[in-house]
Amino acid sequence: MNAVTLPVLHRAGLAALAVLATTLATAAPAPVRASALFAAAEVDQQNFLLVAAPIGSKGEKAQLNIYEQLKPVRPCFEVSEGLPSPVNPLLATFDFTGICNRYIDANGYSVRVGGQDLATSYRLMVTRSGGDMLLLAFPTKAGAGPEMVVARTRGSAPGFLKLHLEPSWRLMRRQFGGRNLGHLYVYADSWPGTAATAAQPQPTAVEPAQPPTAAVPVKEAAPSAVQQPVAPPAVPATKL
Repeated sequence: MNAVTLPVLHRAGLAALAVLATTLATAAPAPVRASALFAAAEVDQQNFLLVAAPIGSKGEKAQLNIYEQLKPVRPCFEVSEGLPSPVNPLLATFDFTGICNRYIDANGYSVRVGGQDLATSYRLMVTRSGGDMLLLAFPTKAGAGPEMVVARTRGSAPGFLKLHLEPSWRLMRRQFGGRNLGHLYVYADSWPGTAATAAQPQPTAVEPAQPPTAAVPVKEAAPSAVQQPVAPPAVPATKL
């Protein structure tokens, strides 16, 4: 192997490493996109009711329940007029199989903002605030995002109370592979203080990676002949 071959092999190795680095960078999606495995589908909001359900006999604390009317065979709940709005959970008085659905914990609902499924970084909790009860989307990890008010009872009273969603929030259903799942999203199009990027959710939250750009081989320029300096002609010495 001569001295000319070594630099050429060195350059070929660097080019191969550059192609490999480009392939890895384009093939690996961003962490947030990769974690959003599910899509979101619209639901008929009139078939659902968010409720602050009291916990324990004293009812000093409450948790989120979501009731869904599947079939109009008989009503699943009854809401009284006024603010706050008392709720009578009728589904607790009969076998509601096939007629109603009840979502009572994080297995049945989670938070989603746009294309980001926040089930692992946010939880929904009902808390008292003055003369009101608030449904909060509360971050469970550092840097996950801000605490957000999702709904409120608009007053305080004993028993089951309707939670009125804030204007930017609604319910949607989790989807996987185009199939509806038995899980609901408490959903907002965008984070508080930012403009909504799209009115409708994207069919999938994972964007395909762009194919790596093929490296264009660079032709080595032929070494040019090195011109040796030409000595000036000798000037004959002048005889004195």
